[in-house]
Amino acid sequence: MKYFLEEKYKTEEEKLEAVKEDGWAIRYIKDPSEEVQLAAVKQDGRAIRRIKNSSEAIQLAAVKQDGWAIAYIKNPSEIVKLAALRENGYTIQSIENPSEEEKLVAVKRDGCAIEYIENPSEDVQLAAVEQDGFAIQYIKNPSEAVKIVAVRQKGLVIEYIKNPSEDVQLAAVERDGSSIMYIKNPSENIQLAAVKRDGTAIRYIKNPLREIQLAAVRENGYAIQYIEDSSEDVQLAAVRENGYAIQYIENSSEDVQLAAIKQNGYAIQYIENPSEKIIHEAILYANDITELKYLLAAKDIDWDKISDETKLLLEIKEF
Repeated sequence: MKYFLEEKYKTEEEKLEAVKEDGWAIRYIKDPSEEVQLAAVKQDGRAIRRIKNSSEAIQLAAVKQDGWAIAYIKNPSEIVKLAALRENGYTIQSIENPSEEEKLVAVKRDGCAIEYIENPSEDVQLAAVEQDGFAIQYIKNPSEAVKIVAVRQKGLVIEYIKNPSEDVQLAAVERDGSSIMYIKNPSENIQLAAVKRDGTAIRYIKNPLREIQLAAVRENGYAIQYIEDSSEDVQLAAVRENGYAIQYIENSSEDVQLAAIKQNGYAIQYIENPSEKIIHEAILYANDITELKYLLAAKDIDWDKISDETKLLLEIKEF
């Protein structure tokens, strides 16, 4: 049912009030003024569909509110087209034979809008992947430069690049270490770059060398959980980076436990049957003794066998 009837809304003020509430109300207004038209498209750009012979000012306001309003404008001017594209790059689908400038504006707004551009120039391709690396999936035979810009914007898009060069691989893992998951048979250099960027990327590397393992845990101690049969030096590097990493180490030596405690006294919660030496060091390095006491209470510790020196240290730390 029409909520706008001429019998009820005759004044300009009433018309303005109606379209400001719902732009599409303009369809019930005969010969709306420029002011009413402007208010309508500012409320809903697509309301221009109900305006005959709209001026450039009305068209411009419409596409600024909703770029897709351009679909209802015949022979839009360059200014109107560019405004639509700045609001929504995908509206290039509604523009016939877009110019180079229009293509650039579109992809700078929404990189993946390149999907709707035939034979884009390299400048357009570069602008697209710079805005959104995933745009490369819509580019046929991208150049090396385009590939590198794409992976630098988002490393994981290497998934969409066939036979990437070493340079492209390197750019990808330096942006996102986990992008190595999409690289077949990565070289040692690529592996090293990946784990230096993100230690946990080692999970995607088969049989990593000791050097790779060390680099991974030095970047992120938790990477130890992805390393099978880790050596003690790798374990030490892991807990020195993050004491809590000891939770992923089975049958850790006292040296490893000690290194973990020195990095974080609360790591004792992950050590089964800690020796007195470990307990002593945990007390020494703990910042919050109340929290440590809570953790120690959860351990099956025979305090009668703990030396007076360690007990005294605990009392001193409490005060």
